[in-house]
Amino acid sequence: MKVGVDGRKLPGAATRPAVESLEKAAELGLDGVFFRTVLDITPTLDRHVLEELRRRADELGLYLDMGLAKVNPYANAEAPEVRELGNGDYTAGMIRMMRACAEIDCRELWVGTANYKPRLPGYHVFDRFRTDAPWSDQLAGIEKFLRVLRPAALDLGIHLNVETHEEITSFEVVRLVEAVGPDAVGITYDSANVVARAEDPVEAARRVAPYVRMSHVRDVALFRTDYGIGRMLAPCGEGVMDWQAILRALGAHRPDLRLSIENSRDRTVMPMHVYDPDWLAAHPDLTTTELAEIFRLTHTYEDLAAAGHRPDMGHLTGTPCDGPEQLRFITRTAEHLREILAADGAPGSASDGPAR
Repeated sequence: MKVGVDGRKLPGAATRPAVESLEKAAELGLDGVFFRTVLDITPTLDRHVLEELRRRADELGLYLDMGLAKVNPYANAEAPEVRELGNGDYTAGMIRMMRACAEIDCRELWVGTANYKPRLPGYHVFDRFRTDAPWSDQLAGIEKFLRVLRPAALDLGIHLNVETHEEITSFEVVRLVEAVGPDAVGITYDSANVVARAEDPVEAARRVAPYVRMSHVRDVALFRTDYGIGRMLAPCGEGVMDWQAILRALGAHRPDLRLSIENSRDRTVMPMHVYDPDWLAAHPDLTTTELAEIFRLTHTYEDLAAAGHRPDMGHLTGTPCDGPEQLRFITRTAEHLREILAADGAPGSASDGPAR
């Protein structure tokens, strides 16, 4: 396994060319960069720009992972740039992006299912709870759109890797892969996002592992609230996740998995309304065992914070997540993951990485 970073989340990424993000990752001793969308690199899919990025990644000995856009027809209006790329056709825009990625040999491609809406009240921050479009309709639309993209994916030899994002459960992502076909669709396992759906991150990793082809890695801090549980992001090793168990589960199916660190850029407290009957009813696959594990992890974090071994909620929400803190998040996470991999004797331990 190799340990890299989400290029969009690297401090300063918004103001520098993507090639410089590669160089910054190499400077930090990381193994690669995941770019959330190819349009972040070149909005016009300029082939020379993409070829230069590929060439520089190879020179630095870094992996290069790429993403596309949302595959939820109910959310496509939130990405007008994709429709514009296809001259008014969102599907054509997506296929152009897929082809551009394949031309630089990026064939594992991230896709998402919705966006987080922090300005909306309660659990309506998640598109799962939209009142104008039932989640079941959204899931049906996602499956239909993935089926539309499937022939192009097969022709280009790529996988569309659906993220376990905040609004979708790991159970649902697995069903999407199995319905459309694992020869064209895979999974991007996000360790922190499965917790937002009150899933045990270890069990979720085991559930999705046969289909995982990409990953976003970060830990969580959990606190009891008046509505249930609040989730905040933490560097791996400074939360409550069992990284040895998670990496073993993923590695059993994909020992060469690339672990892309998605660090926090703010202090968002993501709500888990586990006391609300309507919230619970919206998670028909959630088991009592996994919900109990989330409560156990919450108590564990609070106990560690009370003993001074973890920052408490007041400290986290009251401390800005500035550039130096974001860099610390990245380097601390990489250090912890490599320690786990080395202890397990797994491929991707610190001694297996490129020389720096």
